[in-house]
Amino acid sequence: MGNGANNSRYKPLAALSHHNFRWFWSGQCVSLIGSWMQRASQAWLILEMTDSPFLLGLIGVMQFLPVMLLSLVAGVVADRFPKRKLILSMQLSLGAQALILSALVYSGTVQYWHVLLLALWQGIATAFDTPTRQSFIVEMVGKRDLMNAISLNSAIFNGARVIGPAIGGLVMHHFGAGLAFLLNGISYLFVAYALLIIKVDGLPTKKRERNMLQEIKEGLAYAYRTPQVSEVLSLVGVIGIFSLNMSILIPVLARDVLGQTAAGYGIIMSFMGVGAVCGAGLLAYVSHLGPKRQLLFGGALGMTITQIMLSQVTGYWASVGLVFLLGWALITCSATANTTLQVASRDDLRSRVISLHALLNGGTSPLGNLFAGTVTDLLGASGGFLACGGVGLAGTVYLLWRGKNRAAGINTLRYEHTAEI
Repeated sequence: MGNGANNSRYKPLAALSHHNFRWFWSGQCVSLIGSWMQRASQAWLILEMTDSPFLLGLIGVMQFLPVMLLSLVAGVVADRFPKRKLILSMQLSLGAQALILSALVYSGTVQYWHVLLLALWQGIATAFDTPTRQSFIVEMVGKRDLMNAISLNSAIFNGARVIGPAIGGLVMHHFGAGLAFLLNGISYLFVAYALLIIKVDGLPTKKRERNMLQEIKEGLAYAYRTPQVSEVLSLVGVIGIFSLNMSILIPVLARDVLGQTAAGYGIIMSFMGVGAVCGAGLLAYVSHLGPKRQLLFGGALGMTITQIMLSQVTGYWASVGLVFLLGWALITCSATANTTLQVASRDDLRSRVISLHALLNGGTSPLGNLFAGTVTDLLGASGGFLACGGVGLAGTVYLLWRGKNRAAGINTLRYEHTAEI
């Protein structure tokens, strides 16, 4: 490994030395807290309005259905147009959605179908924002500091998971959900300002002369024939469907099994964020080593086993401890998967590969939320955790066994085989 990679051993904040990423990261620090406030507050609001895990799951379906339908198109769009401007427009759209939801709550006119349609709006904006934003990171920091940047992004994302739900729970308890949604809407102004300061536009690498369908097929073919990419995407799909349903499972666990109020639920979600921040911090420290297959599958195994354990506990602090471990395992798997895909992908196809990641990670949530919501409606939180964790574990073990002959190729993935951009 080159001297730069070796020096990164002592620079767990290496990505912040890049001006553009520093502004982008700082803006997200504020915006993500608001997003997590809204996510936690919305889940609790729907559960209180409907008393139905199934209807709560349906909100998730509407929120992530556009990601399923539009991610591949979004990947082509992100490879064709300036990424900074596209991200800015999507962030402002998400802020408007939050402000409308706040106005409905404050006016006392909010109904279930309102939240359902606004979740659809959020899903459309997210479908275009996610692959664009994630593929934009490498253009701000280069490939050598990419894993460090993704780890730092994961740290603030999950730091917000600590702070946001806790604040959201307290705000809801004392002032109502409307204020949580209002604060989230305002928070998008910070990331919008940061995007205006950034000095790189994220322009396409070359002129596009083929139609969109041909470019989608090109991305799919590349992902299928590239072992590092195809294995990671397969694992992301399994985990995305069966093991990323915490927005359904944890509120029901908190209320029906642990007997908690909105404030107690917020604290439980915060401990998941604490675990994820710890995991992200460790990944940032070892980012000079590059993405490792052991971390990828170790995180997936840790997630699924912890979910199975959560199906068997009824004590508050035991649940909090397991949720902490769940957050650690989740970020270890997801950050390693994201880095592997971005380092392994060709520059002109990166957004399309990341759009496949978004499709399998978030776009499959309608299937996962329906599965988790239906099982939880029938069998309660314990049955939901057992089903989601058990199927996720089986899929992870199968992919680990199937890919053992590819392990050497993925474990040797480093930065020196890719040019700095």
